[in-house]
Amino acid sequence: MSLPTARGAALRHVRRRAVNGLMWGWGVVCVLAAVIPLGFVLYYVIAQGASGINLDFFTQLPKPVGEPGGGMANAIVGSLILVGLASLVGLPIGILGGIYLAEFGTNRFAWTVRFFADVLSGVPSIVIGIFIWAMVVVPTHTLSALAGGAALGVMMIPTVVRTTEELVRLVPVSLREASLSLGATHWRTVLKIVLVAAKGGIVTGVLLAVSRIAGEAAPLLLTAGSNQFWSTHINQPMPSLPVQIFTYAIQPYEDWQRQAWAAALVLVSLVFVLSVAARYVTRGRFRMVR
Repeated sequence: MSLPTARGAALRHVRRRAVNGLMWGWGVVCVLAAVIPLGFVLYYVIAQGASGINLDFFTQLPKPVGEPGGGMANAIVGSLILVGLASLVGLPIGILGGIYLAEFGTNRFAWTVRFFADVLSGVPSIVIGIFIWAMVVVPTHTLSALAGGAALGVMMIPTVVRTTEELVRLVPVSLREASLSLGATHWRTVLKIVLVAAKGGIVTGVLLAVSRIAGEAAPLLLTAGSNQFWSTHINQPMPSLPVQIFTYAIQPYEDWQRQAWAAALVLVSLVFVLSVAARYVTRGRFRMVR
């Protein structure tokens, strides 16, 4: 190799190392820009909400204005009921839709379904709340847990659909061919082989969808409403933690604001637990679909 050629190669090597170091540093800056604000938010929520966490918070009903103490037991139970109703609406549609797109998603109808699922994932939650208000609340003339569950269920559908589709696609074709060669029908192959192999990823999508809807307040204000009492009837207004946080946070009472921070801490903890669970389930995802 001549001297000019060797010098050019050395310069290119130095330039590549410089560009690599620059991009690595820029990546670190971007990660810090995302993590640091999140850390401050978590710290502030914990600092403000920890003092309001006690046994009464989980077991007592809200107290009247001016009377200290009480809790949000009704809102906690109401949130669980609403998430359960949303799962009954969103999970069957989302999982079956994802299976359809993965197994038969080559025609124009499947492309249309995929497109509208992507669009629905970007629709603001308040718009979904208005839609369910017009479709459910107006005809029944009452706010109810059913309407709130329907709104949250609609929000779950795109996440579950797209996650299920991608994970079902990851299942090797050889597994399908082996099942079909043994005489199994297509639907039995999907049910017994494909879904079993992709179940870890599907559960991950379900957990992510639940964590997304757990903190939504806007659609519930228009559909489920709220109250200060125990309510387990799904055809009546249903209290929930997000709506209770909104109601308490805008009031000038210090005790209510303290409980609002405590409820925010409970919601953040719930989302954290669901995220950790999703990561735990994802650990074996590629092993199961290999």
